Amino acid sequence: MSDARRPRLSVWFEAPRRVRVRRGPEPEPGPGELRVRTRVSAISVGTELAAYRGQLDPALGRDETLGALAEGGFGYPFQYGYASAGVVDGSGPEIPEGAPGVGERVFAFTPHESAFCAPAGELLRVPVGISDERAALFPYLETAVNLLLDGVPRIGERVAVVGQGMLGLALLSLLSRFPLGGLWTVEPSPARRERSLAFGAARSVPPAEAAEAVRQESGGTGAELVFEVSGTGAGLDLAVGLAAREGRVIAGSWLAGGPTSLDLGSWFHRGRIRIRSSQVSRLPPLEPSWSVGRRRELAWSLLRGVPLDGLVTHRWPLSEAAAAYARLDGGGALGALLLSGGVETASDGAEGGTATGSGSTAAS
Repeated sequence: MSDARRPRLSVWFEAPRRVRVRRGPEPEPGPGELRVRTRVSAISVGTELAAYRGQLDPALGRDETLGALAEGGFGYPFQYGYASAGVVDGSGPEIPEGAPGVGERVFAFTPHESAFCAPAGELLRVPVGISDERAALFPYLETAVNLLLDGVPRIGERVAVVGQGMLGLALLSLLSRFPLGGLWTVEPSPARRERSLAFGAARSVPPAEAAEAVRQESGGTGAELVFEVSGTGAGLDLAVGLAAREGRVIAGSWLAGGPTSLDLGSWFHRGRIRIRSSQVSRLPPLEPSWSVGRRRELAWSLLRGVPLDGLVTHRWPLSEAAAAYARLDGGGALGALLLSGGVETASDGAEGGTATGSGSTAAS
């Protein structure tokens, strides 16, 4: 039984730029369910800020492939978030064999809450040696792996990445392991460009210098493969312009908030540029031996060597979620976390930012 004196805190988006932390009773697990005590959840600075700002179509489903988000859309009020790490602390009847047990650390694609119940089969065990904070950033690595499966970088190719937020840096860290002919990044923030170089970019430049820089580095041909993860229509338009003739552009951003303007009348047409959308909810068309489970196992193994938790720039208590989103709305964040208590930090010496939001949030 749950402790009635310990209310559950849940983050709700109630209107554009209005978040409330609601209090309610602790959930009781039903048949086949486990209850998880959340330690930390990651805020997706791109997608969640679009939800916070009211830029998402209210009629659009949140994500039919994830159990916790399968029902309902983005019409206010709604819950959101999809990156929580915690500890199993209760179970219902009829738990399947092999499910995580009480005391085990797990990851779940579920909205921000201090405690939640989920079918045992939807919880992913957090591997030994991966901290809670790093586990909460698992979706970035899984998405980066999916981008690579869609992009299929070839030996010796010249590759550019537009956007060096958390996802762009995760992708860059994996691309740097390939035997490429060039690896360049585009990012307006000087601080992020410095991180980009540390993560393996041969050169990182602001958008205004990107076209000339890629021409110089490629001998005038452009990049055979360009990944767009900037979260902006301008970034996608730039990615098309950086591509070589017959080049491939992998569009990884969800460009919410209305139509996107692209210049399809010049280089896109004459250069025979191919644009492909990459979205992690669906596995790219691969051999039958590939599955979502295999992709996730690969992402967990790669996460050990990519210190994304060292890129976290903002941390807030879950109870201060309203202050967190208001602060993030002002820009400048790279990685952002909501802490529910008892967080297991990195044990490998990774260093990260510790900026903590201030202020209070309404709770009812």
